[in-house]
Amino acid sequence: MPWENLYPFTAIVGQERMKLALLLNAVCPQIGGVLIRGQKGTAKSTLVRSLSVILPEIEVVEGCPFSCDPYDPATLCEQCRNILTKTGSLPVVRRRVQVVDLPIGATEDRVVGTIDLERAIKEGKKCFEPGLLARAHRGILYIDEVNLLNDHIVDIILDAAASGVNIVEREGVSYCHPARFILIGTMNPEEGELRPQLIDRFGMCVTVEGCIDPQKKVAIMSRREEFDRHPAAFLQKWEEEQDKIRQNIQRAINRLPSVSISDELLSFCSKKAMEALVADHRADIILRWASLALASFGDRIAVQPEDIETVAKLVLFH
Repeated sequence: MPWENLYPFTAIVGQERMKLALLLNAVCPQIGGVLIRGQKGTAKSTLVRSLSVILPEIEVVEGCPFSCDPYDPATLCEQCRNILTKTGSLPVVRRRVQVVDLPIGATEDRVVGTIDLERAIKEGKKCFEPGLLARAHRGILYIDEVNLLNDHIVDIILDAAASGVNIVEREGVSYCHPARFILIGTMNPEEGELRPQLIDRFGMCVTVEGCIDPQKKVAIMSRREEFDRHPAAFLQKWEEEQDKIRQNIQRAINRLPSVSISDELLSFCSKKAMEALVADHRADIILRWASLALASFGDRIAVQPEDIETVAKLVLFH
């Protein structure tokens, strides 16, 4: 779906915790993505897809299938490194962040990409056909009904999300490319659960429910009807709010490296994790990143205890 036709993020009524989780991951992808649990009709997919429209545009190497960052030589793919070596510069274009949908029936080759073994053997050249992980680099990888996805595919995706790299190996031939993305999964618990060890790999988890407030339900119906009748006018009506939150995200991203957290509050993060009976250290680390992101998004340069309390509900829930 073209981004111009997406329902505006800021026009969605309620679901504040889901919105917050998505925004914090946009500010700080190190959080590790978010798993959204809830029944159908709770705006899960609508929110995820509309997120791409409010994200600041990114600069990519023109023609690169991996959307390489032209200003970060350390993360360039092999193709972009060769161009940089030969010409001394890279062609740059600006574009919106992509949301890459991962189909339930996706095969391993479709996800990770394929290597042309015949050409590699005959010509000694690595001919790689990029997969969905390549398209998702520096964007959003969205898995609807993640609980119905093949466990092996989920493991591959989570490994790439954790390492930031996709490695494809076939018959002794390997290819490696950057794969850093915001991982978002949605699921309806009534259709089956996700394995606990896989749930644990998501940085945040949110459970959403349908709205029961009569006034909000009326607002939902009214806005949807207005959007369906006159989409262009509706989008224009919400563009100022969309632009405002887009600018807030960009400022938060720029501010994040300068936001601090005291040793006392780091201890508080660990205490919250222990109170939730979390055995590993992943939760402590994610609590730190999430609280830094929340402080930055709130236009603060230091984390406050309230920041940790707020994000703990998203990080420790699962």
